[in-house]
Formats: sequence, structure tokens, C-alpha cells
Amino acid sequence: MTLARGASILIYVITRRRFAVGAAALVAGSRLTAYQTPDRVKEMNTILARITPPQFPDRSFDIVKFGAVAGGEKDCTEAIGKAIAACAQAGGGRVVVPRGEFLTGPVHLKSNMSLHLEEGSTLKFSRDIKKFLPVVLTRFEGTECMNYSPLIYALDQTNIGVTGAGMLDGQADKDHWWPSKGNSKQPGAPSSKADADALVAMGDKDVPVSQRVFGEGHYLRPAFFQPYRCTNVIIEGVSIRNSPMWELNPVLCHNVTVRGVKIASFGPNNDGCDPEACTDVLIEGCVFETGDDCIAIKSGRNRDGRRVGVACENIIVRDCTMKDGHGGVSLGSEGSGGIHNVFIDNCRMDSPNLQRALRLKTNTFRGGSYENVYFTNSTVGQVAEAVVDVDFFYPEYDNREGRGGPFKPMVSNVVVEHVTSQSSKRAVYLKGYDNAPVSGVRIAHCTFNNVKEADVIENVRDLQLEDDKRNGKEMTR
Repeated sequence: MTLARGASILIYVITRRRFAVGAAALVAGSRLTAYQTPDRVKEMNTILARITPPQFPDRSFDIVKFGAVAGGEKDCTEAIGKAIAACAQAGGGRVVVPRGEFLTGPVHLKSNMSLHLEEGSTLKFSRDIKKFLPVVLTRFEGTECMNYSPLIYALDQTNIGVTGAGMLDGQADKDHWWPSKGNSKQPGAPSSKADADALVAMGDKDVPVSQRVFGEGHYLRPAFFQPYRCTNVIIEGVSIRNSPMWELNPVLCHNVTVRGVKIASFGPNNDGCDPEACTDVLIEGCVFETGDDCIAIKSGRNRDGRRVGVACENIIVRDCTMKDGHGGVSLGSEGSGGIHNVFIDNCRMDSPNLQRALRLKTNTFRGGSYENVYFTNSTVGQVAEAVVDVDFFYPEYDNREGRGGPFKPMVSNVVVEHVTSQSSKRAVYLKGYDNAPVSGVRIAHCTFNNVKEADVIENVRDLQLEDDKRNGKEMTR
């Protein structure tokens, strides 16, 4: 066998294994996607080789043996803390939540351990917000601060996980956590807007993070699970519902695996998975039904995001199902640190309550460079707006349309290949600035059916359309 032939066979095998591409696509040269070129396969496999789920010692620490009581009424925070401490002291293992309902406050993980929920278990988080004090280092919508603890949290830890077949229930609803978004029509209802505006102002003025203290007396909701500056993280198998805010929000993490997670949470800002300023992230086989973006890739907001200056890069999303949400996969809007090398493959997106399939959003206050984004081999049933949306006019909190800031957004090399959709308002919505155009979008071998309105293409440079159909006709600008 020649070296060249051996390399070709290796590429074929890797592609079949990694990306579940049909045989016809491999045979017909015109249907080869970005993934199936040798360079792309090499790049993808280089990233995947680095994404290795952590392994945990074969030791179990059942929370019941440390005093936890099932039934969902007794506060088990202390018992779970004791189990975590014993696990850490032993050198790691699994902190096990057995079958039954257990009530707790925040859970803070340590290195070399997973919180493992057995099938039939539910871990319910307290509705008493004072349980989530004292404040911890966190981010709220891309700006660092000291705030209520996330429901599950880890800071500067290595080899951590949340695993199993159980349920995580944040118990947020119209009377708990969610009203502080400010949507309540009740006079005097709590609202996070003043706090959120104050935090952004602190970031813009470089106020030290230690002095950006919120928590009690304030209304910034915490994320559900937030590993912060952690290495080797896995979230696998669990179901999540009723989060105060973003569900899965790894921040400044390396080597993250999110696999087989089911999320159904419909509150305000209930994004499903938000990797933020992370490197090497795999999200696969998950199901999202959310009150905001299903997946939103982020890297910090405005001046504070530029101060931290860490991009979110090498993100792989594959074999996922997106139902309700603002976007199937969104980049931004908090992308001031940059977002690079995002691969979305073999996903299914379909709901009358899903607004867009792929969305890149930013403005001239947030800026950021978004480059090398690949959306391939995916099917879209219906979305309410555009299938592909790149928008430089995402509004700021003060309702500015996004124009007028000094930071020109940069979007380049966005590839959409072998994507089909059955119903949408538009196929594409691409809107840049005359002095900062959207650059290098390629749409190839795509079919957009039942498109109701004309596409929007404004200030776009180097747009490539190849073998695309819109309502049965060849797609042109």
C-alpha cells in the first residue's frame, strides 16, 4: 500500500468515525465539506485529541451516609459539604446522590471529583437566595464581579465533573429568581437592570473586581453550573431544569466535555450551554429546550472582556438537538475577547419557538473578532427568523442599536455547507457596517425551503454562494 493511499484511507476512517457523514458525501467529490478536506480533518482531530474527559478514582461517597435525608424538605447542604470534604481528603472519587429528592444550597466541587446523580435522583436547589452567600468570584453576562454563588461552582480546580442520569432542579420560576430579570408588572418588583448597568459601568471604569460586590440586596441571578478557571471538566448524562439564569457556563476553562445532557428551562436568559473564554470544548449528543440561546459561545463583555483578553476557541458542537430558543448556536453577544474555530456538525434544529439556527451577534461597543466558524451537515425544520444571521447591530443595555462605539467587529471565514431548512422568515440575514463589513461568508450546497421574505445582505464582502437553492431556485444575492 502506498503512503498516499494509506493516508487517504486513514482520513476516510477518521471522518466516518468522528463526524458520521454519509457514504454518498464521501464518494461524490462535489459534496465534500470543510470537515472532509485533509486539512480540516487534521485540525479537528488535533482539537479532539486534546479534549479528554477526566477520570476519577474508584471511590464513592454517598451523601446519605453523611446525613442527607431524601424527601426534598430537609436542607442537605451540610451533609453534601461533608461528603465533598471526605472525598477531597481521600484524594477524589464520586460524591453520589442516590435515588430520591434532596434539597441543598450551593455545591462547591473540589479537584478529582464528580458529583454523580444516580438514576431516579433529583437534587433540588434552595429558593432561599441567602443560601447562596457569601459571594464568590463569578461573571454576570460577561463582566467579572463578586456575586451569589452559582448553584454548582468550582474555582481553580482540576478534574471535576457532574455526571449520572439524575435531575438537577434549580427551582426557579415566576416567583423565584426569574422576577429579578425585571419582566414583572408588579409595582416595586425587584429588577436586575440597575445592578447590571452598574456592573458594566464598573467594568468600563476598571474598578477592581474585588470591589464589584453584589449579592445580598442586589438582583444579579447566578448561573446553574459554573466551573471558573478549571481544567479537565465533564458534564455528562444529567438533566437540568428551572435555572435562575445560564445553565452551563464554564469560564476560562480548558478541556471541557458536555455530553448527553438534556436541558429544559424556559426562564429569562436561560441559555443552555455558554462556554466563555474557554479553550478546547466538546458539546455532543445534547438536547436543548431553552428560554434563550441553546448554545452561546462567549468571551467577555466590552472593556472588561478586553481587559481579561482571553478568546473562546476550538469549540466543537456535534450531534445535538435544538428545540425552543433564541438561537441554535450563537456567538456573542459578549465576544469582546474574540471567538475562533467553532465547528457545528450534524445537528438538528427545529421549533416554531426557535428564532435562528446560527447567529453571530455583536456591536461597536463589544467588538471582537469572530473567525473560522463552520456550520455543516445539519438540518433545520423551522425557525422564526433567519437560518443564518450575522448582526453587528445587537443593542446595548441602554437600547443603543450598537452603532457609535469605537470597536469595529470583525467577522471572517464563516462556512455554511450542506444545511437544509424547511421553513423560515429568511434564509440569511447578514448586516455589517460600511467601514467594517462582514467578510468571507461561504454558503454552499444548501437548500432553504418555504422562505417567506427577502434576505438581508448589507455591507458584506466576499460572499460566496455555490449550488444553493432558495424556494427551489438558484440562490443569488
